[in-house]
Amino acid sequence: MADTHEKSFFHWDGDTLVVNILGKPGARKDAIGKPKEAQLKVSVTAQPRSGRATDHMVTFLAPLFGVRERDIEVVFGRESVHKQLRIRNPLTWPQIFGPLQKPASGVKSKGGQ
Repeated sequence: MADTHEKSFFHWDGDTLVVNILGKPGARKDAIGKPKEAQLKVSVTAQPRSGRATDHMVTFLAPLFGVRERDIEVVFGRESVHKQLRIRNPLTWPQIFGPLQKPASGVKSKGGQ
């Protein structure tokens, strides 16, 4: 893989998309923001109590990636703003990811957000 000047907030591990997140709980609306260094900003309306904001984030993100909630694993950061998610076999993804190519097969980018 070629070395790039910018650190990416995501990478592929087989058919699993690994995403580094900078979470913002207690936001006015659920939304995907812009990358900040090697993390993607994701805001959710849920309050940060006992991992509930992370659970809400998974619920918010699942349909954007065309997966079930159980297909998203929180690797670390359930009770922190710094998280890593593993999204198994995503069928679509938000436009912020650009024209990704899934290693095993092509996947369509989902516009919006």
